[in-house]
Amino acid sequence: MVLPDTTIPRYTHQWPGVYFEAPFKGTSVTLHFEDPHNRYKLYIDDQAPRLIDRPGNTPVEIKGLKNGRHNLRLEKISESQAHQGSFYNITSAGNLSAAPRARQIEFIGDSFTVGYGNTSTTQTCTEAEVWKTTDTSQAFGPLTAKAFSADYQINAFSGRGVVRNYDSFKGPTLPELYPYALFDGQTVYNNPDWQPQIIVIGLGTNDFSTPVKPDDKWADTEALHADYRRGYVAFVKDLRTRNPNAHFILMSSDRFDGTLRDNVRQVADTLRAEGETRVDTLFFEGLDYGGCHFHPSLADHLKINALLKTHLTAHPELWQNK
Repeated sequence: MVLPDTTIPRYTHQWPGVYFEAPFKGTSVTLHFEDPHNRYKLYIDDQAPRLIDRPGNTPVEIKGLKNGRHNLRLEKISESQAHQGSFYNITSAGNLSAAPRARQIEFIGDSFTVGYGNTSTTQTCTEAEVWKTTDTSQAFGPLTAKAFSADYQINAFSGRGVVRNYDSFKGPTLPELYPYALFDGQTVYNNPDWQPQIIVIGLGTNDFSTPVKPDDKWADTEALHADYRRGYVAFVKDLRTRNPNAHFILMSSDRFDGTLRDNVRQVADTLRAEGETRVDTLFFEGLDYGGCHFHPSLADHLKINALLKTHLTAHPELWQNK
């Protein structure tokens, strides 16, 4: 989600996977930031991407382009849970407007969806290494969206669950964060132009990954699982209210001896029993979890991407939004 600031040409953001596109004319282009925290990839036409690392307030100028029309795409690749970033504008000899795509797809999840440590070559990482090796642009969500020429949102936050965060960490769960454009609990997201045909949800790893603690509100694991299912069903129903025509895909791995997968299946069954007709489940397995802290590697994200592409290719009607 991106929050446009209507008083000046600036976009303030905090969710991962934010991107900006702009065609322009001329031999140079300048990008303006207020962001000492994030990393970006800048694409111009078919050139290899340029890495923009924590630009701060320093303008980034690209010169020496062939005179004529160019296409620019800027992708945020880092996760910034505690910090906002601002991208001001693009200046060149002739700015043009970028047209939105007909297809829209949304990905809701946790660190798997973020692409946490996905470019790492080792499972053991420091906090700084996690930040440096996270590349949301190479996570399964953006890969899938680009394969279908769709606009996308990545509404994901590492460590957060449906009713319980990782290791019972105190803080908003993903459904509690979801309504906001920024992680301030105040800036409500409102974009009438965002009407995704497909919403892919992958939540539960953080709910289940650590044992219930004595001071948790759940008496035991079964109570947690039941609360997870209730919370997940309620979240999907809220999403249905916000997106009356969207098709839901609930995704899960086979971790925790299949417990997560079985609970997700029960969530889908409950939704169908209560009248939901546009919901599927997809389960992935056989990942190497070679990223930081046993998260999906680049190869794993490609596997999940392939699973989604196969499903969406087999069901082109899901893009019809009817």
